[in-house]
Amino acid sequence: MIQRALISVSDKTGIVEFAQGLHELGVKIISTGGTAEVLKKSGVPVQDVSAYTGFPEMMDGRVKTLHPKIYASILARRDHAEDKKMLEQHKIKPIDLVVVNLYPFDQHKDIEHIDIGGPTLIRAAAKNFQYVTAITHPDDYETVLAEMKKNNGNTELKTRERLAKKVFSETNHYDELIANWFRENLDEAEVMDLHYEKVASLRYGENPHQKAAFFRNPFNRDANITNAKVLQGKQLSFNNIVDSNSAIELVKEFDRPTAVFIKHNNPCGVASADTIEEAFELSFNVDAKSAFGGVLALNRPCTSAITDFMFQHNLFLEIIIAPEFESDVREKLNSKKNLRLLETGPLVLDTHRRDIKKVAGGVLIQSANTYAVTEKDLQYVTKKKPTKEEIRALLFANKVVKHVTSNAVIFAKSHNGVDVVTGVGAGQMSRVDAVFIGAHKGGEHIKGSVMASDAFFPFSDGVEEAAKAGVTAIISPGGSVRDAEVIAKADELGVSMVFSGVRMFRH
Repeated sequence: MIQRALISVSDKTGIVEFAQGLHELGVKIISTGGTAEVLKKSGVPVQDVSAYTGFPEMMDGRVKTLHPKIYASILARRDHAEDKKMLEQHKIKPIDLVVVNLYPFDQHKDIEHIDIGGPTLIRAAAKNFQYVTAITHPDDYETVLAEMKKNNGNTELKTRERLAKKVFSETNHYDELIANWFRENLDEAEVMDLHYEKVASLRYGENPHQKAAFFRNPFNRDANITNAKVLQGKQLSFNNIVDSNSAIELVKEFDRPTAVFIKHNNPCGVASADTIEEAFELSFNVDAKSAFGGVLALNRPCTSAITDFMFQHNLFLEIIIAPEFESDVREKLNSKKNLRLLETGPLVLDTHRRDIKKVAGGVLIQSANTYAVTEKDLQYVTKKKPTKEEIRALLFANKVVKHVTSNAVIFAKSHNGVDVVTGVGAGQMSRVDAVFIGAHKGGEHIKGSVMASDAFFPFSDGVEEAAKAGVTAIISPGGSVRDAEVIAKADELGVSMVFSGVRMFRH
């Protein structure tokens, strides 16, 4: 039976109600600092930790719970004769419940927000889960209270074990946050731990003969494929997850209503407009053939007009992703049993994420490519300058090209408030071939388009190929030893060119 609880929380969400529930069950509460003040003001009887230990808090709260009496109370094995003898000898009463959440180091990255006592307390409680319940998150308050009421004031062993696992996951992640901060700000660490939890076993991997599973970082709060809610449809496959990730990451780039079609991990249609319906239709028409059987991502709610268009054009899609789905849309799409609907919630772009790429026997870590080129970055290198409309199209195309497999080029147009991709050249060993393929796919739509290249032009042939297709302006990072030759060719062909100074490879 839980008789004593130690409560010390940084996040006060729900703590008063939980403590009141414990008090009603006869649990004596020991608490620290700000938590104790909040509970006392709410009428919950609390014993200060300093009164319990007989030792004052000190050093601006740096030392509060680090005391043998606290840890003996938590770590004592209730059925161990020597432990019981030591408790009696030193007049120590066991603590059966530890409720602690840690200083939010991810929000306040500095030395003073490295929690010492908190991780130690919950690790001690989790180690002794046979007898002690450890809670680190408000989401578990209601479950624990209900279980205590059901079981004469105690929790079940399976619950204590589940919560103990949660503790060690949380402290592992907390230490990783601190280690990353030291690595980024003070020195480069020699060892890195990655923490992921299994979401599901998958039917197979990229191919049917490969086994696969899906894991996620349980502490990430980004709007991404790992946090999207599946509203309907069969289980996502390995390739579905990869394609959906690409779709979400691309559509998050845009503030205006935008629709993205992804096929085999590359965009085959992207458009921004004043309404999501217009953006959807324009994006679909970029390459309607390739859009069939692909993944659609929207950065606005999926509307009834979009689903009506799908039915009218007999459009088959594997997945639709949106921040939310209108209720009548859910009803209409319910007949498509194999169509997956993924709801992301608000599409927040996390600029502090890491990008992890695998190699055999290891991984490569880098900061995520969240850089967005703006007009301020542009260097005008040709005699002919791009128009305002062309600059807008160049910046739009440059946002898209960083999500295309390299070597990559994107053709696009901007007109009357609409930005639309007109052609995609992806994944070629030669940049001029990427230009040729993108222009070929775009056909007549390429005339009057601008073009974005994810890296510099090693030769002038890519510019020649673009001009032949009707491109009027080009954006690239620049930086080639042949930049002068490339610029001269653009001048000769009457094509505007700007350098961004930022390479956008995606391998």
